[in-house]
Amino acid sequence: MITELNHKDETVAKRIRTVFQASYAVEAKLLKAENNFPPLQRPIDEFIKTDNSFYGFHQGVTLAAVMEIKEDGDSAHIQSLVVDPVFFRKGIASKLLGFLFENFDAKIFTVETGAENGPAIALYERFGFTLMKKWMTEFGIEKVRFEKR
Repeated sequence: MITELNHKDETVAKRIRTVFQASYAVEAKLLKAENNFPPLQRPIDEFIKTDNSFYGFHQGVTLAAVMEIKEDGDSAHIQSLVVDPVFFRKGIASKLLGFLFENFDAKIFTVETGAENGPAIALYERFGFTLMKKWMTEFGIEKVRFEKR
């Protein structure tokens, strides 16, 4: 079940951050960036204070995945799409993307990920995203930006 999460509530924000930490630890290893991976350093107050929206996929009472969306006019940017590693390879990320396309009236959808994150890239390409840009970050991580119109 997918529901909007009240990230302004500290208890909910902590649950969101727990999923982020578990998922991003796996991505950091994929990108060989365990020592300096900005998403793993995101403090709880940034979850609470952001104006972005959060949507959670629940497996029973467990928060299994979270999608963070930043809306800006006619566009929706997937700020984060994280799945707890316990729930990898169960189609949950696909369900969250389906939810996004069904419930957001954006003309442009964008997302960024690490250039070495093969599973994420395959997912976005499967959903019709097109590679738009590749660059090196100040943290030494190569990133890619995808867009879907």
